[in-house]
Amino acid sequence: MVRFAEHAVPPELRAQALALQEQAWPSEPGGADDPAHDPAHDPALEPYSLLLLDADRTVLAALDVLSKEFTHAGERWRASGLSRVVTDRARQRAGHGRTLVAAALAGIRDSGVDLGLFTCDRPLRAFYAGAGWQELPGAVLVGGTPEAPFPSDQWDKVTMGAFFTPRARAAAPRFAHTRIALHPGSIDKLW
Repeated sequence: MVRFAEHAVPPELRAQALALQEQAWPSEPGGADDPAHDPAHDPALEPYSLLLLDADRTVLAALDVLSKEFTHAGERWRASGLSRVVTDRARQRAGHGRTLVAAALAGIRDSGVDLGLFTCDRPLRAFYAGAGWQELPGAVLVGGTPEAPFPSDQWDKVTMGAFFTPRARAAAPRFAHTRIALHPGSIDKLW
């Protein structure tokens, strides 16, 4: 497993991770063939990539971690979340994704942030729970910006979380059944 700031991922590994993303979320016709097609995250979110490699340095699974401060329930919080979690289709069901997601959870916890938050498609909640994350029942992440909100309840999504600091663990009930104004911006509307 290797970790790089998004801008520092070696080109050959970045190309492989982008190819896996293209498997999962095909771009518009002609989009992925465009040499400029590299959907980088907003640098203000301190993106880094976590890659699971085999012995030949082939990317088996990849994800990105984004971080920011936000206000919820009248308090400032520092959070990180998962984005673009993907496993090579030919190698799914071998535990690679779960290994990577669990490692991301440990890394986020060790980074000193208060909590982890992200959304996933409802059918994937058991997968993330198996890697140590917990569903926040009834929680809606509101992405985008305050002027152009982008709420996760537009789709069949669930919000997953983890509470790391004592203050965050004490406040965990205030994150369920509520709208969480994360507002990561216009590039990463929702992580």
